[in-house]
Amino acid sequence: MSTTTSPPPLPPAVLAQRYRLERRLAQGGMAEVWLGTDLSLSRQVAVKLLKPNLASDPVVAERFRREAIAVAQLNHPNIVAVYDAIEDNGRQAVVMQLVNGKSLRQLLDEQKKLSPELTIHIGSCVAGALDAAHQAGMVHRDVKPGNILITPDGRVLLTDFGIAKGLEPAGDDLTNDNIMMGTAKYLSPEQVRGKRLDGRADLYSLGLVLYECLAGRVPFLGQNDADTALARLQRDPTDLARLRPTLPPGLAELIHKLLSRRPDQRHPSGAAVKAALAEVSARAHEPVADPTVTDAGPRPTPIDPTLRKPYDQAATHPLPTRDPVADPLRPSARTTGSVPTTEPAARRTGQVPSVRGPVAPPIRTAVPRPAGPPVGRIDRTPTGSAAIQRRPNRRFEHRRGPSLMVVGGLLLIALVLSLVLWNTLGADDDGGEFPTPTSTPPADASASSAVAAATVAATVDVASAGPVPGLVAAGLASVRTFDTDTSSPDENDDQVGRVTDADPATVWTTRCYADERLAGQAVGLLATLPAAAQGVFSIDIASDRWSIEVYATTGAPSAALADWGERIAAESGSATEVVTLPVTSAATNLLVVFRQVGTSRACTDEFPFSGAIAEVAFDPLG
Repeated sequence: MSTTTSPPPLPPAVLAQRYRLERRLAQGGMAEVWLGTDLSLSRQVAVKLLKPNLASDPVVAERFRREAIAVAQLNHPNIVAVYDAIEDNGRQAVVMQLVNGKSLRQLLDEQKKLSPELTIHIGSCVAGALDAAHQAGMVHRDVKPGNILITPDGRVLLTDFGIAKGLEPAGDDLTNDNIMMGTAKYLSPEQVRGKRLDGRADLYSLGLVLYECLAGRVPFLGQNDADTALARLQRDPTDLARLRPTLPPGLAELIHKLLSRRPDQRHPSGAAVKAALAEVSARAHEPVADPTVTDAGPRPTPIDPTLRKPYDQAATHPLPTRDPVADPLRPSARTTGSVPTTEPAARRTGQVPSVRGPVAPPIRTAVPRPAGPPVGRIDRTPTGSAAIQRRPNRRFEHRRGPSLMVVGGLLLIALVLSLVLWNTLGADDDGGEFPTPTSTPPADASASSAVAAATVAATVDVASAGPVPGLVAAGLASVRTFDTDTSSPDENDDQVGRVTDADPATVWTTRCYADERLAGQAVGLLATLPAAAQGVFSIDIASDRWSIEVYATTGAPSAALADWGERIAAESGSATEVVTLPVTSAATNLLVVFRQVGTSRACTDEFPFSGAIAEVAFDPLG
């Protein structure tokens, strides 16, 4: 008879005659986590089971057991407690505290970005947990969103010390200094290089986690894990303040300090990080002086709930409907109304409804922001502190006085230019470059001309018009409208200049559509860069409901989306928002197109749907 023992069948089962496995909660590369019942103490627990194919490996099994022993020595409110470590018929298991909540990874997948308040709270809790581990002589080495748990009442716990390692050599080390262990996206530079680690490696990983909470993505991504890991050795992360310009003062600087490539330039300990975060939080709640207010009375509050709010007033997209009791971390949706447009209601066939006259030009009035927490925003931070007063991005800030002067001057210039152009074009109807529009297009228009019209509809161009301050500031060479429907390329081409005027109160809009999905067409803007570059592409969406796709290429732009290759991003939302996207491969042309839009008050009931973009900009790396 063979004496070889084999792992028992998959649960449900009772381990060590004490822990009954109920159902699987999660699984990773090495282990599975099960909901269990402690039959002796009549309580629910989490049972972490080493996978059967690894349980027979003595090195892996011993490292698994040492995790339980190491973590059991830690007693901290932000570290998941370990109750027991068992071996039963060839199965290795660790019995842990059951955390009723979700991982930060799940939260980010649902919400994409978190508020600064919640990010500070998470960072402070994890920094405290890491400080306790480091004080006990341990380095976690795998700090990532999947190993951070958040409960409905706002508690944050660090878990999974499966590859934790002592700070001091101690006998048989079951890991190797020269082997990268951990998740590639969250490795420290010294882990990538195979250097000796201390607690500052964990702090670097925490910096990456906090960066992702605020930016919606990690700063370093490559084609594979190796490229991703090596990227942090070759360049610095994109400035977080450019991606979230209205962060509390000092928060972006704190995170970038954590992301210093040299450990001696980071915070020295988790306790220091926690103290720095507390200081940022305290400063954020100090009143922000407004130089435009001269009296000591209360500042006025907006009386029109449909006015567009500053774009960073909420950090996330509204979530699908969920149980509010089970998930108090869910953010409140931003209150916005429709964004006006100047486009007369028009069907894609070119028919203009006669039920409504011309629509007034769009001006999204900026109302002074009231003091205190942002209007329409409920503070969901588990710490219970007041919402942080945000400082708007100077570039996108709404200014009442100067903007009126500028608008008046521009209107006067436009009037003079219109008179000059009218006289010039009227004198040369036959040979002018811009023929007088007719109600019926020429019958012999070629397909190639239609494609050219679709891709070169209207252009604001530095090369042909001399230096254009708005384009230069936006990092672009030209911007033009784009429409895959080559039979009717006009998409408010005269509004293109508004997306580079550094004034979010002026917008470019699509035509009005009867279908929120634009009758299956892709309509948007094509931005050309001065030279091929990597960087960050920013799009200030001014629609109350939208879905966009973004493409990038170094080749000639085409009217067919299929010629653009694989899209680099697909985003959607139900409120105005600035979308920031990393362009990781050098590109010369960037295309953003609407695939779904919301309603607009400037459109008719028959054709109610239109999309709007306030600003586009490109920040090159380096």
